[in-house]
Amino acid sequence: MHLDATLIAQLVVFLGLAWFTAKFVWPPVTRALDERAKKIADGLAAADRAKADLAMAGKQVEQALAQSHQDSAQRLQEAERRAAAMIEEAKRRAEEAGEGIIAAARAEADQQAVKVREVLRDQVAALAVKGAEAILQREVNAQVHADLLARLQAEL
Repeated sequence: MHLDATLIAQLVVFLGLAWFTAKFVWPPVTRALDERAKKIADGLAAADRAKADLAMAGKQVEQALAQSHQDSAQRLQEAERRAAAMIEEAKRRAEEAGEGIIAAARAEADQQAVKVREVLRDQVAALAVKGAEAILQREVNAQVHADLLARLQAEL
């Protein structure tokens, strides 16, 4: 009987311990495990969202880089076009200025040629008069002589 009483006492103690564990120990343990599982699940979900956000941010960065590259290429092309236009404008202005300088030089050369012709006419007339005086050794009529020189000067 001793064995039966020991078994019954152990059974009562075991059942009491099982009831105490189920009533007071097990609920906080399962709550803690549930909370921990929820935190882990939330952490995993947050990690998945972070990965998705990172992938999206990477795509946005690539798109932004592509757009900035395209914008810089367009700006570079525009700058090259502007530079070419400025060079062409400078060439055109230089050609116009050169043509103006050439025209002014030609006009000045024409004026100098006219002046030189007038000076030569006067010198030729003076030489003709001296030559005529030397040949004739006398003066016939001053008025006739002046008219003759004026006609000669006009012809030259």
